[in-house]
Amino acid sequence: MSNGSFFPEPGRRGGTLAIVLVALIPTCFVGWLLWSSLGGSKDDGADGTGGTGGPTTSSTSSPPPPSSGASAPPAPSGESGKPGEPGKSLKGKVVVIDPGHNPRNRDHPSQIARLVDIGTETKECDTTGTATNSGYPEASFTLDVARRARTLLEARGATVRFTQDGDRPYGPCVDERAEIGNKAHADAAVSVHADGAAAGERGFHVILPKSVRGGGADTSAITAPSRRLGERLRADFAETTGSAPAQYIGDGSGLDVRGDLGGLNLSTVPKVFIECGNMRDSQDAAELTDTAWRERAARGIAQGITDFLNE
Repeated sequence: MSNGSFFPEPGRRGGTLAIVLVALIPTCFVGWLLWSSLGGSKDDGADGTGGTGGPTTSSTSSPPPPSSGASAPPAPSGESGKPGEPGKSLKGKVVVIDPGHNPRNRDHPSQIARLVDIGTETKECDTTGTATNSGYPEASFTLDVARRARTLLEARGATVRFTQDGDRPYGPCVDERAEIGNKAHADAAVSVHADGAAAGERGFHVILPKSVRGGGADTSAITAPSRRLGERLRADFAETTGSAPAQYIGDGSGLDVRGDLGGLNLSTVPKVFIECGNMRDSQDAAELTDTAWRERAARGIAQGITDFLNE
């Protein structure tokens, strides 16, 4: 009786009740319509049934919300576990990343100039690599991108090993770089580089091992899986960085087959090289020296490896 009303007289109680009910029914109906239109039923697909009682295509893609009533945090992009997505697990996989050259090779000219056997011929132990016109070294670029890729791959569960991590006085030599991947029984190995072609030549390319046999070299078992790795790498690197395959190498497909690289000839595990761009071209150099672009390059490399290992 908070509204100050009085009890009705006995003879009028039934009639008054009827009047009240007649007045309330339309009001309740309007309120129900408003509540329903605002989503009060919660049968709009949030529970994975789409309000029909049956599962939809997304009914298993997300876990139910916590029982506390708080909304579950959205899964990071690519964490649903579908093939081709960044979050696909690499647990149990071993990846070897070979950052091309070494920032201190230039301080050891005689050591890196000595010849080593790559099976089909002899080659220099290593080289200093190239640099941009402003002096940014390829060896600094490769180490930075490799470290970024390692972080991404380890976050997906992979065991990642480097051939060098800026912790050696020079090298290692190209034959040892291959041997590191072999001894690790790597599921995939990628050597990261940047090219030193003529100015005006742009783009990236992936180098695949040629089928060679001679001395300690025999790539017959790895040419096919290495090509699959290279194709995955080419596609994901292009998509992530926005770079186009180089037109100055081979047929412009972004894939180049070579039989003169010790890191490939002596490998017994699937392995490719990626030349991420041309350091001697001003436009490519602007990207290669940009921190944000190097992060995209690392994502492209990590994604190519991820997709290959989850074929």
